[in-house]
Amino acid sequence: MSGTQEDTRHGDGVTLRHAISQFLYSYWNRLRGDRPAPLRREIEPADIGPVLSDTFILEVAADDCYPYRLAGTRVCAAFGRELKGENWLDGWSARDREALATLMRTISHDAAGASVEIDGGNGRGQSAPFEFLLLPLVNRGQGYTRILGALAPLDPPYWLGATPLVETTVTALHLIWPHRNDPFREDRAAHPVFDRKIPLRRRRHLALYEGGLE
Repeated sequence: MSGTQEDTRHGDGVTLRHAISQFLYSYWNRLRGDRPAPLRREIEPADIGPVLSDTFILEVAADDCYPYRLAGTRVCAAFGRELKGENWLDGWSARDREALATLMRTISHDAAGASVEIDGGNGRGQSAPFEFLLLPLVNRGQGYTRILGALAPLDPPYWLGATPLVETTVTALHLIWPHRNDPFREDRAAHPVFDRKIPLRRRRHLALYEGGLE
């Protein structure tokens, strides 16, 4: 599945920009039913065949460590290497890493989803916009210790897959709150940067948007 579509706003208020993100979110949302998140073992590769190469699964190993467990061929090709075992937080600038670490804690502690818009550069002065989608999964009843994700180019450059991404800069963070009841919930006050009462907050060079409130 390639190319962008018009932004799609789902019934729970989620706005995603790329068809890949929209497809994966719809699948995840349908699979979870009335739960905060589906189980890791419920994800069937055959069910997401059109976007499988664009997806990945992260392990929640620590608050600052989210290694790739699996990564699709197009995701690996975008970065020019096999990503399995690498920490998703590696390679970002210090300020982006701080914001993303807080975002990832919110996903893994509170079952929020998120989209992260970035500019990806190839080291030759060329860059293009991309969208990361990040969605929580329950693994073996131990909380949200897996994250299902996708990487989609919002304006696919001709060099993508031939020249690897070597620089990534966050431009916007969108939180997704598709649920109310959460059996693993922790106090969201522990994550004040993502206060749900604030509809839009700017942190230096990037914007944080809230979405999916019920």
